[in-house]
Amino acid sequence: MKVEDLEGGGAPLLGEPLPIELANATYAVRGRLVDGLQTVEHVAAWFRDNRKRFAVPLTDEDLARTGERDLAEVRALRDAVRTLTGVAVRGGEAPREAVETINGQVRAAPRWRELSWNEGPRALPRAALNPLVTARAEIAQLAVDLFGGSAIADLRACHAPGCVLYFLKDHPRREWCSAGCGNRARAARHYERNRKTS
Repeated sequence: MKVEDLEGGGAPLLGEPLPIELANATYAVRGRLVDGLQTVEHVAAWFRDNRKRFAVPLTDEDLARTGERDLAEVRALRDAVRTLTGVAVRGGEAPREAVETINGQVRAAPRWRELSWNEGPRALPRAALNPLVTARAEIAQLAVDLFGGSAIADLRACHAPGCVLYFLKDHPRREWCSAGCGNRARAARHYERNRKTS
């Protein structure tokens, strides 16, 4: 598998925090839920598309080694984050299994920084394990920080027609996950108003 030949990960990329971006790898098309991480190639493409956001670099060689275990672990993490995001948005009891999945992945790959003096002093992120495992652990750690911090109050579900994505409300007027969903919601309201007056 050559990384440059990968198709898109099959999931929308909205620039949300990585845990929410991963949770949104389950999305809706024409009212039907779609799993954007169905294959090993989808997982590798998702990490390729987001690799600049991780502390420990993901190389093409790292992504080319993505396997079935990575697929299962990434999907489990995605499902746990999605479940807990739903609980945070709608209320209710957090399933113990989802919490344990995130905590298990946080513990999977310790990271640290080392000093490099090539071309001047700087800190380089390092990890003992496969960089993809480290990236999953980073997403899980960010999820812990998100759900355990004050940002949990800003989590929202998009209420545009047919949308099942989540977002972090980073602006007081933001009501949808994307401009496209905002346009669809406004068009639906306009249509409904005109239908009622006709």
